[in-house]
Amino acid sequence: MSEGSRIINTFLAPSKTFTDLQRSSSWWAPWLLIAIFSLIFIYTIDREVGFDQITKNEIAKSSRAEQFEKLPADQKAKQMQFSTTLTRVLTYGSPVLALIAFLVIAAVLMGLFNLGLGASVRFGTAMAIAVYGSLPSIFGAILGVISLAAGAASGSLDRDAFNVRNPVATNPAYFMDPVSSKFLYGMVSMFDLLTIWTIVLMGIGFSCNSKVKRGTAIAVVAACYIVYKVIASGLGAAFS
Repeated sequence: MSEGSRIINTFLAPSKTFTDLQRSSSWWAPWLLIAIFSLIFIYTIDREVGFDQITKNEIAKSSRAEQFEKLPADQKAKQMQFSTTLTRVLTYGSPVLALIAFLVIAAVLMGLFNLGLGASVRFGTAMAIAVYGSLPSIFGAILGVISLAAGAASGSLDRDAFNVRNPVATNPAYFMDPVSSKFLYGMVSMFDLLTIWTIVLMGIGFSCNSKVKRGTAIAVVAACYIVYKVIASGLGAAFS
């Protein structure tokens, strides 16, 4: 299968794509596609909302909001400039950060399947499964671009309420206050349609490349994600 065919079949016939990874575990094409759509979405955020406003929104939701407001004007301006620059750099660098995340995901899942379930999945294959399985994220980027552009055109875009950490209504937490209960907010955000799709795809990927049953493979990936969300949400609530 060509790279284009594998990308298309990830959505239409995922078993074909993931079985073909036994022939070639190349993952650069889906990563490049994810990176392109991510950067288009980030550019739209930069144009329609602006990183100055995003930084203000993030500070307003943090535990240091009151302390920040008490700072002298010059210190406040310096901190705002630094935070804005850092946020812009990290956000535009998200394709590289995503690549690092894929490496970690591949290593963790490979360890779980190989050591816990007796699979023999190579790291290159696990990496390809992680990247191909994350292709649904491009739909999040597309929805984000459409919603921002439509909101800006109609004048209904509320820049003060824009949450860069959860910008698209693909999970119930989008409609919640992210400040009132950060642990609950983090746990509810777990029920994200695109994330669930990704979990299922990764489970199929590991099943197609091992003797692990599909249902078991999906359950392992889901359990790993749930553990991650519990830890992340707990830490977020504790240190926010």
